Amino acid sequence: MGYTLPAVLSVPAVVAVELCWLRTGLFRRPGYWISMVIVVAFQVLADGWLTKLSAPIVRYEPDQLTGLRFPFDIPVEDYLFGFSLVTLTLLLWLRGRKTT
Repeated sequence: MGYTLPAVLSVPAVVAVELCWLRTGLFRRPGYWISMVIVVAFQVLADGWLTKLSAPIVRYEPDQLTGLRFPFDIPVEDYLFGFSLVTLTLLLWLRGRKTT
């Protein structure tokens, strides 16, 4: 499960960065949660096309994943990394705005 562990650990790590260090208040903003819904919607479309088992463009080593895929054969680990990458980017963007 070489992909699963970092994916799972990335979520609490990013949450900890916000709650313990950056403290931007991002998680309290409705706009953040609306943007995450939009991100996930487009992630389902793009990732569903890229990882569909019937004709994959992106292939994962099966022993590196949990094997859970939803919907359209998307590995659940992709959602965890997606959350972490988008959230950390927004957090750093907000932090950068405060320092300039």
